[in-house]
Amino acid sequence: MFVRWRYWTAPGISLVNVSSPPASNSRTFQPSISVNRINYSFIQIHVSLFNVKGRETSRNRTIAIKSVLVYRNHGKNIEALKNCLSNAPLSSRNQVLKDAALAIVMRVLMSVKSSQMEEAVNVLDREQLDILMKYIYKGFETPSEGSSGHLLAWHEKVHAVAGVGCIVRVLTDRKRL
Repeated sequence: MFVRWRYWTAPGISLVNVSSPPASNSRTFQPSISVNRINYSFIQIHVSLFNVKGRETSRNRTIAIKSVLVYRNHGKNIEALKNCLSNAPLSSRNQVLKDAALAIVMRVLMSVKSSQMEEAVNVLDREQLDILMKYIYKGFETPSEGSSGHLLAWHEKVHAVAGVGCIVRVLTDRKRL
């Protein structure tokens, strides 16, 4: 005659079955225990919570945004544009940050007068011209009143300095705004 006992264990572990042999052979009693492996699928580690470097870059970007606004408010639109383009969030996955950067760049582009455009484009290097062209195309996607003509003027000035290669680099680049 076998006697079976069932014990409940912690969550994630199944029931433990212990069976005893007949009473006549009690000296060689060896319980047979069947235990499922522990399921650790409920434990998740969010590595992004421990990414201190990522927090510093977002903090630096907010400082850069504030400095752009200071430049723009003092009438230094070319310096504001250079600062925007050097701190563009190209590799960021945060769409809110990208949209905020686009809004600030569009404000800076609209505040530059037509007579200052050529001077502003001549100050920029090739990378900054490519990023500026990305912002121009992104501005074409979300037009506001009066922005299309101004963006076409910017496109003409950037194309005159950077050439067709700038347009090809922007259209084939995987890093989107």
